[in-house]
Amino acid sequence: YFVKVAWAWTLWLLLPFIALTTYQLARTKLLYGRTRSALLALRRLSGLAVGTAVWFCCTQLFVYIENLTGECSVPAKPGHAPRLYATKRECHQDSGVWNGFDISGHCFLLSYCALMILEEVAVLEGLSMDHSSRLRVVVNVLFVSLCLLAVIWVFMFLCTALYFHDFSQKLLGVLIGLSGWYGTYRFWYLKPFSPGLPLPNIPLSSKKYSYSR
Repeated sequence: YFVKVAWAWTLWLLLPFIALTTYQLARTKLLYGRTRSALLALRRLSGLAVGTAVWFCCTQLFVYIENLTGECSVPAKPGHAPRLYATKRECHQDSGVWNGFDISGHCFLLSYCALMILEEVAVLEGLSMDHSSRLRVVVNVLFVSLCLLAVIWVFMFLCTALYFHDFSQKLLGVLIGLSGWYGTYRFWYLKPFSPGLPLPNIPLSSKKYSYSR
């Protein structure tokens, strides 16, 4: 059940983290005023709306494909004519088993969330705050929480890989998750009209170097 609402857990922690770190970096590194810093924070937060759209569209696509490719196996009832089932939900309501191509939504979402967290927490390398400030405490708590969440996602990804779905369903789910991450952080967010990369906007080669460290 925890992984069923994985996007909600990720969203609730990333929202304050992105808002606080973007605003602080805009004030200290870019020397923006309060209004411009707040607008920049809102622009970066729009990336969460993009992530929500990616999550919703992909999961709806998975459900559509499973309904399109599946059929229901229901125990025969004497005196009842066979019934045709259009969806997995209808099948389950009659205690049936739906056999369709079920792309692993868990593999998709867990890989996408973990990569998104990795991208966003990289801002701490350029963030400077007073050691005794409350903001530093809040940001550190959010950072540790996001790291723990990433560990949970990796553990649940391993459980899914071992016990659920077949190989092709898991592989396709991971590829779609990687595509969602790559299409946003490695392509669209490099463009001017986008939510943008986490501040400071480090060149791709430098960011790869910082990850390797």
